[in-house]
Amino acid sequence: MPELPEVEVTRLSFAGRIAGARIESVVLGKPLRWPLGCELHQLLGQHVLQVRRRGKYLLLDLSQGLLLMHLGMSGSMSFGMSLPAVGKHDHFDLVTTLGTLRLHDPRRFGAVVYAGAEDEAVAQKLLGRLGVEPLGEGFDALLFHQALKGRKTAIKQLLLSGQAVVGVGNIYASEVLFMAGIRPTTKASLISKPRAALLHRAIQQVLANAVAKGGSTLRDFSNADGEAGHFQLEAMVYDRAGLPCRVCAAPVKTIRQGQRSTFYCATCQKP
Repeated sequence: MPELPEVEVTRLSFAGRIAGARIESVVLGKPLRWPLGCELHQLLGQHVLQVRRRGKYLLLDLSQGLLLMHLGMSGSMSFGMSLPAVGKHDHFDLVTTLGTLRLHDPRRFGAVVYAGAEDEAVAQKLLGRLGVEPLGEGFDALLFHQALKGRKTAIKQLLLSGQAVVGVGNIYASEVLFMAGIRPTTKASLISKPRAALLHRAIQQVLANAVAKGGSTLRDFSNADGEAGHFQLEAMVYDRAGLPCRVCAAPVKTIRQGQRSTFYCATCQKP
């Protein structure tokens, strides 16, 4: 599944090129997770003002309203003036004067939803419960530690929930916990203020590095220019079960948490 770094990489790859474009037509394929929420003619003639990101959602601000776009489990976006003919897994084309933005999603868990404003119910249903942005100025170490207090959930599961901070998905949760030296099964409430500060810093560093590396391409992720990511090539523990830890050479272990694989080093990461 594309995680926050992959969504941010996608945004960066086309946001500057589509800004100011006028929408000329919209082409829909098979239905996605949720209906578009407006008639196609409502989008025609509108201008794309900017492209933002909130968690794993891309927000296309239009001259009237906005489009909320999600890549789902296996989706990707492409943008250009001469894209190939629409294929069976291409489910949304936003044709503009500056190029076509296309959502490709073989499993159709992605979404494109129109809202008249970000504070409308349809948008708040998707965005309203998201935690603080890890790469934004609002991600404060003290407030992050306070969000861990009273939570008996394992820290890995709390990170995935998005309640304390948004966008730390399965790949990056394993990596940030390794960098912070925290065992993924440790209860969030037991993490001290100094260890929470280490984890806070690790979240920022790992996610920023992942964006710089173009995200992670484990199966078929690519940005809007078709370029793969390379962060997975330097992962410390993720998907390295049985291989030697890059720090201490002990074998990397794997467990299941909430039906997701977790990777960690029992020597470097303490409860």
